[in-house]
Amino acid sequence: MNAIDRPSKAIQNSPEQGYVFSSFRLEADGTLYRGPAVIHLAPKELAALRHLLAHAGQVVTTAQLREALWGDVHVTDDSVPKCLSSLRARLAPDECIHTVYKRGYRLSAEVRGDRWDPAAALPRLAVLPFETGGGIPAHLGLAIVEEAIDAVVNMRPAAVTVLARDSVFTLAQSGRTAEHIGQVLRADLVLMGALRALPAHFRLRARMIRVADGAEIWVEDFLVEKSRLAGLAAELVDRLSFRIGSGEIAIAAVSSPEPTDSTSPQRREAYEIYLRARYERQTLERHRMQDGLQHLLRATELDPSLASAQVDLANLCCTQSLLGFMSPGVAADSVRRAAATIPEFSPHAEAVLPAVGWVRFHMDRDLSAAAESFSRSAHLPDTRWSLRLRVMFALSRRRFDEAIGLLADAIVRDPFSPFLCARMAWALFLSGNVADSVEQIHQGLSRFPADDGVALYGAPILSFTGDTARGLEIASEFAQRHPYLDIGTALHAYALVYEHRLDEARAMLQRLQWMSRERFVLRSFTPAVYAALGEYDNAIAELRAADEYRCPWFFQMLSDPRLQALEGHEEFAAMQEILPQMEASVAQEAAS
Repeated sequence: MNAIDRPSKAIQNSPEQGYVFSSFRLEADGTLYRGPAVIHLAPKELAALRHLLAHAGQVVTTAQLREALWGDVHVTDDSVPKCLSSLRARLAPDECIHTVYKRGYRLSAEVRGDRWDPAAALPRLAVLPFETGGGIPAHLGLAIVEEAIDAVVNMRPAAVTVLARDSVFTLAQSGRTAEHIGQVLRADLVLMGALRALPAHFRLRARMIRVADGAEIWVEDFLVEKSRLAGLAAELVDRLSFRIGSGEIAIAAVSSPEPTDSTSPQRREAYEIYLRARYERQTLERHRMQDGLQHLLRATELDPSLASAQVDLANLCCTQSLLGFMSPGVAADSVRRAAATIPEFSPHAEAVLPAVGWVRFHMDRDLSAAAESFSRSAHLPDTRWSLRLRVMFALSRRRFDEAIGLLADAIVRDPFSPFLCARMAWALFLSGNVADSVEQIHQGLSRFPADDGVALYGAPILSFTGDTARGLEIASEFAQRHPYLDIGTALHAYALVYEHRLDEARAMLQRLQWMSRERFVLRSFTPAVYAALGEYDNAIAELRAADEYRCPWFFQMLSDPRLQALEGHEEFAAMQEILPQMEASVAQEAAS
């Protein structure tokens, strides 16, 4: 069996129990309700709640909770108290969980539970990328399927459990059949679609198969006028809910921003531009990301009420800053404008908070405000955008266990995501767990050999750990694919140093210096190159520039094992004190 076909232990189904306690109902699938409202819990909060419910009325020690939540993974002493504090905040104003002094915690509410019935579990649905025919813009098939996935995920009450997009798409792009993909991911149902253009309409043919026997159990055609493109995803979800459920399912907080006035040409144009932006943003190519940014700006100009476009705009600016395509100051201003445009009562008001937290931490150096932004949005389902920012925030604060925990939980839900695999390798590397980071990156290169994220982190990790030829090969190919990505040039130069091609490496650094006179150049990955060359003063100068520009990689670089040679340098030591001073200020503020 191919490595990509081998299901992870983490995606095995295991029986769970549902509970009713206080004013809450916890379903077997992990959905927590207070009356009709859904209370979103982070994975560790859910695990802690389950453990306390299973031992209701008993004292559960901190050690027992740590074992239940993290197993053998080493975490800091405050991990359990922080998790319980966050869980209590979700359950407020109900006071169900009490601290037993010097002993642990006890859930004191009356609890009723019923053993999970597999027959009653929600069906697991895999949604494949839709095929597109001639005359269909390249972005449209992907955009429609993503809109449909978002809408199905937000069904209330839930009709299905939608499997993670990255894993499904990765397997689909590898040429697997729909039935095979369903078997690998242990899906019950697989949804496919084929989009065609008619003279005045779009036609979508939806097909669903039952994985157990490969039977095609649903085929239906949808026709919408080209002027009502926004209605296509909504129509698909309506029919899907009818087929799977009773037909009476209500859909709340659907993310598909269909214009309320479907006759408004301006709003229709804004929505169509927004769909193009969703397609263009998923790349490392500078010009395509810039196109996506311009599409989002145009969409929000045409329709300021299109809040989902404002959220995407804020997240894309953060991503462009991380890649060096936009200076942190310009990105921060754009995030602030986008966040200010979204009304407080909008369901998207909380979705923009991770981007706001990024600005408050890296640009404003206001750790308290940043932590508040991330905390206020912690109950929302993780998206690729928000998860990236949460992990970056944890790594920048040197909370490596927290970052690794976030990624591990996400990998359970999305086991075939190259994005998560690559970020896990980097988190392990920064934490000092170099051997595990190498194992993780080798696994990523084996399973996702063409993925840019795996290459981006794989090149420096392998070069640093002695596999210099492989590191140079990966770095060279990455730099050729992305000649305008400053990170790629720095990674290539770093790999050249370890292959003793010092003049070539210095030439690349010199080119970056010349380019910095004309445009913003990301300076966070060049200190490692200078350190490898033994030019420590130049490495410090590059870090100083990264600090001055408020580069979002700055704090992570201070923990980078590749900069160990700078330990003991007076200015490097002063930089390393910036974060502890910010943390101390927050602790003092909390104490007062």
